[in-house]
Amino acid sequence: MRFEGTDQYVATDDLRMAVNAAITLQRPLLVKGEPGTGKTMLAEEIAAALGKPLLRWHIKSTTKAQQGLYEYDAVSRLRDSQLGDDRVHDIANYIKKGMLWEAFGSDEQVVLLIDEIDKADIEFPNDLLVELDKMEFFVYETGERIQAKQRPIIIITSNNEKELPDAFLRRCFFHYIQFPDKQTMEQIVEVHFPQIEARLVQQALEVFFQVREVNGLKKKPSTSELIDWLKLLMADNIPPEVLADRDPTKAIPPLYGALLKNEQDVHMLERLAFMARRESR
Repeated sequence: MRFEGTDQYVATDDLRMAVNAAITLQRPLLVKGEPGTGKTMLAEEIAAALGKPLLRWHIKSTTKAQQGLYEYDAVSRLRDSQLGDDRVHDIANYIKKGMLWEAFGSDEQVVLLIDEIDKADIEFPNDLLVELDKMEFFVYETGERIQAKQRPIIIITSNNEKELPDAFLRRCFFHYIQFPDKQTMEQIVEVHFPQIEARLVQQALEVFFQVREVNGLKKKPSTSELIDWLKLLMADNIPPEVLADRDPTKAIPPLYGALLKNEQDVHMLERLAFMARRESR
C-alpha cells in the first residue's frame, strides 16, 4: 500500500516519501506549509488513491480534544428524566461519538484528517498524546475501553500559527510542503486546466512569481489563488500580451483581487507603480 499521487494532485517525490514513511511507521503525518499549498487536499487524495474512507475533523479555536473522543450530553438526559423518557436508563443514549471514536470503531482502515490543529488551544495536542500513541481511550460514563479495530492513517495539518509541544511532535512524522517552483506549478496548472493556452500560463506565472517576490507583502498569493486567477483570466479572455507587459508603472495585474487579499498589499503595489512613473519622467 503506497501513495504515488493522483491525477488530481501533483505530489513531489519528497511528499510521496513522507506519506509512505508515515504509513509504514504507523505514525500521524504532520504537514505544514503556507496556506493554499494543498495540505487539506493531500488527505483527500491519499484516501482516494488508497481507496479508503475519509473522516474530517476541522479544528476551531474553541475545539477541545475531548470532542474528538466523545461528548456526554448531560443536559438532554436531565430534560428527558423530567419528561419521564425511558431512554434515561441507558447513559449510552447520551454519548455522542467524536471523529477519533468513529475512526477507531471503523471495520476498515480510514484516513483521518485533523485539519489546522494549530488553531486550537496550546494544550489541545497534549490532550491527545495517549490516544494517538496507544490508539485507545476510556469512556468513563459507560466504563468502555475503545480500541482501534484498524489503525487509521492520520494526517494532521498546521499553518504554523503557533508552536506545537515537543511531546506531540515526537509522535508524528513531519513534512513541510515547500512552495512549488515554476516547473511544479506548471504541472499543477495543467491538472486544473488541461486545455489552457501555454503562453497564457507562461505569462501568468511570470506575473505571479514576480508579485510573490515583492518585499513586505502581508500575504503572498498562494497556489489556490493562482488557480482562481487563471480561471478568471480565461473567463474574461485576457490575452497573454496584457500580462507580458512588464511596464513597472503598471504594477497592479489585471483581476488582482484573486491574488491580493488585503488593502495594504494593493496599496504597496500601487506605490511601487507610482514611484516607477515618477522615475520614468
